This record gives sequence, structure tokens and C-alpha cells, in this order.
Amino acid sequence: MINNKKIIAIIPARGGSKGLPGKNIRSLAGKPLIAWTIDKAKKSKYIDKVIVSTEDNEIAEISRKYGAEVPVLRPEELAKDDSPTIDAIMHIINWFESKEEYFDIIILLEPTSPLRKENDIDNAVELFIENIDHAGSLVSVGEVHMENPHITKKIENGYVKPLIEIGKNLYQRQQLPKVYFPYGVIYLALTIALKKNKTFYLERTIPYFIERWQNYEIDDIYDFICIEAILKYKPESEA
Repeated sequence: MINNKKIIAIIPARGGSKGLPGKNIRSLAGKPLIAWTIDKAKKSKYIDKVIVSTEDNEIAEISRKYGAEVPVLRPEELAKDDSPTIDAIMHIINWFESKEEYFDIIILLEPTSPLRKENDIDNAVELFIENIDHAGSLVSVGEVHMENPHITKKIENGYVKPLIEIGKNLYQRQQLPKVYFPYGVIYLALTIALKKNKTFYLERTIPYFIERWQNYEIDDIYDFICIEAILKYKPESEA
């Protein structure tokens, strides 16, 4: 809790991943992938409840082992490949509200983005509270480097064409406008705003900037290998 705002953190973890089967409980640098996110959430001084949303009994069991709550299993119809994450979040919120337990702020922590620094969650919460009078949500973003859309290409009628037409003098990456990609380190929103809009991207969403080495998400085995290497070898000062 902060400024009398009660906070729930929800970690969505389906059991049916196609890109990397069983990834949420696959061992990553010594412990299950999902445990990295649970551990960071449990260390927050502001989060009141850490909840895992899953339809999978094994994920639920491992999540409880590492200190998260799994008060209810996610219905199968909300755990399909094309099921929006927001529906899983609302399932948890509605479950608690049916028990007359309410939260002012909802945090979404993606288990596939385990590269969080020790204070990322609390720093993001504090940043949001500082801006709460003119913002309804916060999203973690990382600067896009080699994949900047201004230098990416598309294939049109069999030929390589620019995705975005830019001035011919913009050849160096340093000259390109900065663009950002949202990563699952943290999403945060006022409950009332999230329930109304069903998205963390509001008219007034503030950014929480993460570092270059955090700009990874696990979708396949190659992502997994890269993230495991970072967790094993990054300097302690970046933990």
C-alpha cells in the first residue's frame, strides 16, 4: 500500500505455450522462470497481494511454493492462445470483488520478462503516484535500437522497400528519432481506469524507462538462452 492505495500484482501464466512449451516453469538460471517474477513482486514494499493467474495445476503449485497466491484457477476459455491478458486480469479482480476485497491499483507483471532490477517495481509505483493527478497508467518501455522502424524494411511486390519513408540524409542510427517498445517488466493502472478502458494504454499513460539489457522477452528457446546468459553474467551493480 502507498498513500492509502491498495495494490494487487497479477502474474499471468498459461500452461499452453506453443513457442516454448512449459516455459513458465522451465528452469532459468537455477529456478523456474515464473519464480523470478514472483520473487521481485514479493520484495516490493507496496504490493499487498501477489497473484498468479493460471489454468495449469503444476504452475499453480510451483507459484505457491515461491510465495504467490493462486486463489482460483483461470477458466479454460480464458487460457487459449488468443485469449486477451486483460480478460485474465478482470477474472481475478472480479473474483476478489465478489469476496468484497477491492484494490486501487493493478500491476501486471509478465513472467516472460524476468530481467527486473531489485527496485524496478517500487520505483515505478512511486513514479506513478507522483503523477497520479494527471496519469491513469504506466508502462515500462525500452528504447528500440537496431530494430528502429525508420530503418526496417518491408517486401513489396518482391522488392525490398523502406517501411517508413524518411529523408535520404538520415543514414546513421544516431540521427534517427528515438522510439520505444513496451516490455513486460511492469504495467500499472488505476483499477477504475483499467476496468473502464480494458487496456493499460490510456490517453495519459506515462513511461517507465528500462535499460538496454532488460529489453528481452521470452517467446522461444533463443530468447531463453539470451536471458539466462544475462542473468548469469550481468554485473551485480545491475541487479
